[in-house]
Amino acid sequence: MVMIAHSTARHSPPGRAMHAPPSTTPVLIVGGGPIGLTLSILLSRYGVDHLLVEARPGTSRHPKARGIAARSMEILRRCGLEDAVRDAGLPAAQVFFYRGRNLVDPDFVRTGVAHDASCGDEHTPAPGVICSQDALEPVLLRRAREWAPDRIRFGMRLLSFTGAEAEAGDERTSETGAGAGLDVLLEDRDTGRRHTVRAAWLVGCDGAAGTVRPRAGIAMDGPTGLAHYLSIRFEAPLGAVVADRASAAYFLAPPALGGFMAVDNDRNWIYQYPFDPEHPRASEDLDDPHRLAALVRTAAGIPDLDVTVRDTLSWRMDARLAAGYRSGRVLLAGDAAHVVPPTGGHGMNTGIGDADNLAWKLAAVVAGRADPALLDSYDAERRPVARRVIDVSDGNARSRTGYRIDDELLLTAAYRSTAVAPDPDLPAPPPLDVTGYHPSGAPGHRAPHVRLVGPPEVASTLDLVGPDFTLITAADTPAWHRQADAAAAVGIPVTVHPLDGVRLREEHPGAFRRLYGLPASGAALVRPDGHIAWRAAAPPANPELREVLRRVLIGGG
Repeated sequence: MVMIAHSTARHSPPGRAMHAPPSTTPVLIVGGGPIGLTLSILLSRYGVDHLLVEARPGTSRHPKARGIAARSMEILRRCGLEDAVRDAGLPAAQVFFYRGRNLVDPDFVRTGVAHDASCGDEHTPAPGVICSQDALEPVLLRRAREWAPDRIRFGMRLLSFTGAEAEAGDERTSETGAGAGLDVLLEDRDTGRRHTVRAAWLVGCDGAAGTVRPRAGIAMDGPTGLAHYLSIRFEAPLGAVVADRASAAYFLAPPALGGFMAVDNDRNWIYQYPFDPEHPRASEDLDDPHRLAALVRTAAGIPDLDVTVRDTLSWRMDARLAAGYRSGRVLLAGDAAHVVPPTGGHGMNTGIGDADNLAWKLAAVVAGRADPALLDSYDAERRPVARRVIDVSDGNARSRTGYRIDDELLLTAAYRSTAVAPDPDLPAPPPLDVTGYHPSGAPGHRAPHVRLVGPPEVASTLDLVGPDFTLITAADTPAWHRQADAAAAVGIPVTVHPLDGVRLREEHPGAFRRLYGLPASGAALVRPDGHIAWRAAAPPANPELREVLRRVLIGGG
């Protein structure tokens, strides 16, 4: 989805630093939207110094990218942000989806978020929420600045970078810190001052129209202009109108056009109006406030509705995928890597998953625990997921009968790469299972959620994840601790969490063994991003865990 703004209003972040950025940094993030800010927060969690630059003076003001899926909420939960994001979003009681001819249609249909509960299990400790980007970004920005003071620079843009091709061929023997890498030229947009920063790694989180991907020479393939929409942000007293049908989104049936998105289900709204940019009157639709208000009244089915238009944003529905996610020391995440049709709400969530996958790998490389080739597994794992998400979302866009909003689709992501030690007897999993979420403890899959009883901050096996590798065992077996000690002796820390009932126990005994496919003597090695790297039915006699971790971190090199 490509945005074309017609309003320049932005939230201005307080206290923007005016002094020069650091001259060197291990990681430079370009883009301060949800993906870049999430990556910054995760890198801080792993102790990685970095710099984030964003050309805009402040966070987004227009409500967009509203659905935060369960998998994204799990990632934000790991960062201590779940409650803050829920507080900023719509109440759970309003997370429904309305279909009708207009907002006052007596024959409306209202449905909830789809998920697969066929086996009766609770699949996540952090269900999705509706929290639009203008509300989400300030939450992320506060945490990013809290954890990386003076490293988050809004109002600073990237002009150019050099050194990518020179560094691409010798990464296995070069430094992993800021001494080797790219020379990045930045400009402070307020003062015009320019600064050169030496960055070991550059991550483009600057969107579909950003500069990092084309400057890195990475192509983007796929159709553009599948549809065009005008997003009208307006105020109107609609709270009483929708009181008996409050929903997150209101899809309008023909002959009506488009639909409404609730900002607060009271006075603040978005109307998504489909239009043809080649139509002779297209510019009138974009620029005439009286015409815009009339469009809203017609779609709402209330001819005398009091409408105040606040701003507009036009956007184009595309379905595109980058040819690669890495070129030497340049990596892509979010819309810079994939442009997903918004039908289904998976675009931003796919990008948050990118940040989660990439952050721990960058941290391992910067710390010298991993070969830079580990970063090739980022493309191998995340690009197939994006391909499948684009296909699902494009299918939704073309559907004439509607589509379901699936909060759990991204829980099904499964990886096959050098950063996973697969079970040799199992077939390769699909990158995304569109039939629904089916918990699996096989390597590559997201670690299944098992509800735990223990310290207040630990209610799920997912709360045990990171910032290092995690070994979850059914019993407190000394042999598993010896395996972890052998890994720590070569500089790869592993935290062991036995579910033996002493500090932690399962709320439903036996759930861990059942969902992870392990006997009582077994264990699952979980990566810092919550995906399973390896599992074993019993502690091996040799230090196999150490060797598995070495293979994972070498990245196949």
